[in-house]
Amino acid sequence: MSLVITEDRGPVRHVVLNRPDKRNAINGELVVGLHEALRAAAADSAVRCVVLRGEGAMFSSGMDFGSLSDLASRPDRLRELRGAILAAWNLCEEMTKPTIAQIHGGCIGGAMELVLACDLRVMAADALIGLVETRVGLIPDVGGSSRLPAVIGLGRAKEMIMASRLIDGTEAERIGLANRVAPADELEAATETLVDELLACAPLAVGLVKRVMDAAAKPALAATLEQEAMVQERCARSEDFTEGAAAFAEKRQPTFSGR
Repeated sequence: MSLVITEDRGPVRHVVLNRPDKRNAINGELVVGLHEALRAAAADSAVRCVVLRGEGAMFSSGMDFGSLSDLASRPDRLRELRGAILAAWNLCEEMTKPTIAQIHGGCIGGAMELVLACDLRVMAADALIGLVETRVGLIPDVGGSSRLPAVIGLGRAKEMIMASRLIDGTEAERIGLANRVAPADELEAATETLVDELLACAPLAVGLVKRVMDAAAKPALAATLEQEAMVQERCARSEDFTEGAAAFAEKRQPTFSGR
C-alpha cells in the first residue's frame, strides 16, 4: 500500500497522506512519497492547484515515534533526517501554483510544519493543531519556528510554540492560521469553494504573486531554517530531550532540568 496517493479532480491534484492505521504519522517512507508526489504536481502543467489532505480520522499526528527514538539515540543524524523532510515540505511553498491544506481531526508537530509551508489552510472547526515539540525538549525545526510568526504574528507564535499550545479550527481562523473553517462534514465543500475562487484567477499571475509575497513576508527564511537546525542540534544533545523522549515513550510527564 502506498503511503501517499494522488487523485486528480480536473486541474486540481489531491495529495493524500495514506497511513490511517497510524494516524498518518510521518515516517521516512511517507516523506519520500510526499516529496515525489509534490514534485510531480509542481512539474505537471495540467495541475493548477494542489490540495493536501489526510486519509482516516485525522490529517496527521506528526512525526512517527520511531523518528523521535532515532534522534534520541543518534543526534548526529539530525541534519540528515531533517534535510529530507524539509526538502519535501518546502515544495509546497516553492511551486508556482497554490497549495491548500485541508485539515481534519488533528495536525500536530511536523504535520503542522507541513501545512505551514502550504499557501492556505482550510480547517474543520473541531480539528486540533499545534507545535508540541517543547514538551519533549525540542523545537519545531522543519520550518515551524520560521514560518509561524509570518502567518499569525510573533506574539501568538511564541505562545503556541513556547507553551506547546493546541488550538481548534475556530481559534485558528480567529488568529489567521486558518483561512477558512467549517463543520467537519462541510470541510470538503469549503475547500472546493476556495479552490474554485483560485481557479477563477489567471494561473500565471497567481503563481508569480505567491512567490513575491513569500519573499516579502519571509526574506530571511533560509537563514532562520539554518538557525533552527543549529538550535535543534543543541536541544537533541540535552538532558531535557533525553528525559522528554523517555517520558514520551513511557506516557508520563517529563521532569526537565534545563541543561
